Amino acid sequence: MTAIKRVVFNQKGGVGKSTITANLAAVAAQQSQRVLVVDLDPQGNLSHYVFGPQADSLRPSLFDFFDQILNFSLNSQPVPAHIHPSPFAGLSLMTSHPQLGELGPKLEARYKMYKLRDTLNELAGQFDEIWVDTPPALNFFSRSALIACDRVLIPFDCDDFSRRALYTLLDNLQEIRADHNAGLQLEGIVVNQFQPRAALPAKLVAELAAEGMPMLNARLSSSVKIRESHQTSLPMVHLDPKHKLSREYTALYQELSQRDQ
Repeated sequence: MTAIKRVVFNQKGGVGKSTITANLAAVAAQQSQRVLVVDLDPQGNLSHYVFGPQADSLRPSLFDFFDQILNFSLNSQPVPAHIHPSPFAGLSLMTSHPQLGELGPKLEARYKMYKLRDTLNELAGQFDEIWVDTPPALNFFSRSALIACDRVLIPFDCDDFSRRALYTLLDNLQEIRADHNAGLQLEGIVVNQFQPRAALPAKLVAELAAEGMPMLNARLSSSVKIRESHQTSLPMVHLDPKHKLSREYTALYQELSQRDQ
């Protein structure tokens, strides 16, 4: 069976991409899926979330992977060498690195956008699910991810700026489909930092749904507990499985999984 390949993407920063990716991947692994996470964001927040302070020292990283693409040699390391088992059973990562962003313009100039797709296709038989985290920009790395994956998940934090950015994002996705990846599906929009008792978030979500936007039913609440999750390098299902936010991540994952059947 070929792995399901999902990319979590939004051009707007601060919407929770890395947190959502890490937590959904952790839920998948906890449910006995073989999961690979690819951290394409040079900030490396997801890598630090899972591995803590040692994340930057894990080598080879995605910097080494893409550097090999630019400077191929007989000493190049095979793709599996770039995959690091996490402290959590079933969950592995291809980690980011602070210098990763420096390679983007060089890779784009040499039109290497399909290399990630080829690599993930090569790995697809070894995993049940592949999750890709992206930078908050439409650049070489995010385009590579959208070309490489089957489905895209869009985090949305209920404010007017996010709503405006959403329309531009959907136009960009349509362009990627038309030019590079006709099979890319918009799996849904994830409402993050949701406050059900506040009027504005509920109004925004209702208006987007009325416009025909593919809003997912599961909502992710705003909670200070997520800060503890980051600081301890423990995704929510490992930090506190009974917490409301842990249950919400599980519900979101189950909603996505039901669409796979």
